Amino acid sequence: MTYSETTDYIFSKLPMFSRVGSEAIKIGFTNILALCEKLGNPQNNCKYVHIAGTNGKGSVSHMMAAILQTAGYKTGLYTSPHLKDLRERIKINGKEISEADLVDFIGKLKTEIETIKPSFFEITVAMAFDHFANHGCDIAVIETGLGGRLDSTNIISPEISVITNIGLDHVQILGETLAEIATEKAGIIKPGTTVVIGESHPETEKVFEEFAIKNNSEIIFADRKLQVTNWQYENEELAVEVASEHQVDHKKYHLDLTGNYQIKNLLPVIAATQVLQEKGWQIEQEHVVKGLQHAKKITGLHGRWETISHSPRIIMDVAHNPDGVQQLLNQLEITTYHNLHIVLGMVKDKDVAKVLSMLPKNAKYYFSNAHVPRAMPAGDLKEKALLNDLHGKVFDDVNDAIRTAKSMAHKDDLILIFGSVFLVGEVSG
Repeated sequence: MTYSETTDYIFSKLPMFSRVGSEAIKIGFTNILALCEKLGNPQNNCKYVHIAGTNGKGSVSHMMAAILQTAGYKTGLYTSPHLKDLRERIKINGKEISEADLVDFIGKLKTEIETIKPSFFEITVAMAFDHFANHGCDIAVIETGLGGRLDSTNIISPEISVITNIGLDHVQILGETLAEIATEKAGIIKPGTTVVIGESHPETEKVFEEFAIKNNSEIIFADRKLQVTNWQYENEELAVEVASEHQVDHKKYHLDLTGNYQIKNLLPVIAATQVLQEKGWQIEQEHVVKGLQHAKKITGLHGRWETISHSPRIIMDVAHNPDGVQQLLNQLEITTYHNLHIVLGMVKDKDVAKVLSMLPKNAKYYFSNAHVPRAMPAGDLKEKALLNDLHGKVFDDVNDAIRTAKSMAHKDDLILIFGSVFLVGEVSG
């Protein structure tokens, strides 16, 4: 098959969570283990950093990969979902898996795919393990898909586990309380393996501590071990000063991921890097500094408070749940602009009502939807928005919405695109 034929086969044959929601989830490890068995269990041939969390796990994964790559390690990176091309999910040293490798992988597993009937996610996870093993990666950063305990990525034995934070998202699958969701995320904690928790929280600390004790694992709460003493914007970079406990000197980092919510994400990255250093990984401070300053360039990360145009300034962000949107609103409070234009699209299984209740009423809205079955039709989103006194027009395509917003905006206005990873993925250019 050609690459186009192969991707058509994958998308048509395999159930995708991004398209159909929870119906695509395959509970348990039966399928992923069967696929990996056929491949010679490639998941056992690499070292890993395993990352879970409600928000920030994508950014943390990319920052970790950038640091490891800068330190000279051949570094794999598996993340999800993708924005435009599924090859974005699987990278080595910032380079996406080749079309030829993807085609070959599906070709050699086609019989098993027809028999096992795995999900799209299970196939991409197996593909990542196989790719990293075949290309001799020294270490790979693996982002969980959903939850952690039963996630297909959770068949690895990592060097370290990282849980960024816990928020209310995917409640219909993971649980309706922070403690229930934390229990699912804590499932990535492995026996004798250190776990770094990005944010301590009264409702979740006990859950993590119990899992750590049960697994004889050291637990580090990054926001207790490290403290941000100052931050500001310098030359279009986010400059953050961090103090470590029992140390007088502060260290300063410049991030090319400039959303101020990255301040929270920075702490578990630094804490995890320190653990790896203690385990013998040759990572110097200069590698950390350089990796963080060029993480976007090194790893190809997009959609995190990303400016895609100026005059008017257009920013897109993948924030899509209440916690993520709150962080976005916090960023807006320190952003200078004249009028605010919001291009918004969401999926049906998110807490749409909660998100809409949080949004500013003085913005001009342009309601749209991604072209996936999970997307909430723009007309339905507009009706729900009206209940919160949010007014705007409906657009079938996000790029039409952006063009209209640009035509309505003053050069000093701000156009903000968010609400769905899939909406951001359909932004052209």
